[in-house]
Amino acid sequence: MATTWIKPIRAGNSVAGKLKERTDYAKDFDKTEDGEYIAAFECDMRTADVDFLLSKKLYEQQTGRTQEKNNIIAYHIRQSFPPGEVTPEQALKIGYDLAMRWTKNKHQFFVAAHTNTNSPHTHIIFNSTSLDYTRKFRNCKWSSTALRRLSDQICLENGLSIVEKPKPSKGYNRNEYLGDRKPPTVREQLRDLMDNALVDCKSFDDFLAALEALGVEIKRGKQLAFKLPKGKKFSRQDTLSDDYSYEAILERISGKRIVTPKQKTAETIAPVVSNNKPNLLIDIQSKIQQGKGEGYEHWARIFNIKESARTLIFLKENDIDGYDDLVKKSSAASSDFSALTKKIKDAETRMAEITELQKQIATYGKTRDVYRQYLASGKDADFYESQQADITLHIAAKNHFDKHGYGKSKKKLPTIAELKQEYATLVAEKKKLYSGYRESRTTMVNLLTAKSNADKILGIDPNAQNLDPSRNQKRSNSHDR
Repeated sequence: MATTWIKPIRAGNSVAGKLKERTDYAKDFDKTEDGEYIAAFECDMRTADVDFLLSKKLYEQQTGRTQEKNNIIAYHIRQSFPPGEVTPEQALKIGYDLAMRWTKNKHQFFVAAHTNTNSPHTHIIFNSTSLDYTRKFRNCKWSSTALRRLSDQICLENGLSIVEKPKPSKGYNRNEYLGDRKPPTVREQLRDLMDNALVDCKSFDDFLAALEALGVEIKRGKQLAFKLPKGKKFSRQDTLSDDYSYEAILERISGKRIVTPKQKTAETIAPVVSNNKPNLLIDIQSKIQQGKGEGYEHWARIFNIKESARTLIFLKENDIDGYDDLVKKSSAASSDFSALTKKIKDAETRMAEITELQKQIATYGKTRDVYRQYLASGKDADFYESQQADITLHIAAKNHFDKHGYGKSKKKLPTIAELKQEYATLVAEKKKLYSGYRESRTTMVNLLTAKSNADKILGIDPNAQNLDPSRNQKRSNSHDR
């Protein structure tokens, strides 16, 4: 089953600024597996805001209507699924189908499937201006109901359940179907992290240091306040329940109060420390100079001992026998990742070029007759004044062709069909490259982390490694000593 809502995006003080703000949020690479779960129609996902803006300029030229402050420039649809019902790939496919049917192939849009929560959901941003620049999308009073029904139909077609007899609203309430599977609240996640941080703590300073190591940001004042890693706002300690107040924490550290933590939910934020990869060792001296207390120093030393052992295990599991081998493999991983990133960027650059060329070809064809009439008139000033928009666009299209080497005496201008075929090939190539992107990045980060830790453990200055090869040769012994 899926819930939906639709919201208009208004121009505000800046059409360009508002478009960029909303499109950037939807296509956030941290939430879409580095762009793997983004699909677009008649626009490029990286330049969607610019593509939307260009169509609005053409709309103004054709209709004479301008974008006022309260005008709707785009629409934002969100489609949410309950935990475990769909994969990100399925969510993206269903979201794309929903957007295509909702806009009836007449509006630019892109769909982004977010994977940062335990319930996959998609964000759809579609341009209010039609592809032919002559009209805008009309959002009627019952659009939310129509959208919900269309979403239900697509869910049924894909073998998914739907909410039976939903209450009238602008969209479904997620609590209607999540029930006990609702993701934990911010305070529940903070309490879970505090339970983890209290293990082996001997003082309140130890407790705060352990929380910071887990990525929790702490704000000190009359009341301590905490913010989750990547959280949006702080929560005061006195709002976290009686077992997590300052006095209760001291009692739990001393053993006077025993609290049995609730069973952790799937969404609870995991500690920064992972069992299958090394984490960077802490520069304890620099942290102490920043004002960290004795409790932090005690915790950091234990952390570094554990991470040194974890680094050693990582090296053994990956058959890395010595420092030189580690340097070679980390360097090779960095080179592989850079090469893969370059291929993806090259594909995206060419896709953007194709998108722009398609627009210019379409513009050239639409304005060709007007431009021929202008030439036949001997470039009459009155004719130019009456047809200035089309003439300007036609000249701009010709200049674009000349700039990129197209023309009668140059390379042949490709057809729209050829460009679409090339674009489809690039999309497939990019998707294939992205399939190995995360694995390549993870491998590189793990190896570079292990190398950084090895440098600290062996006392090697990475900036001086190439200055005296003989010194490094002495340290290239096996880590199995």
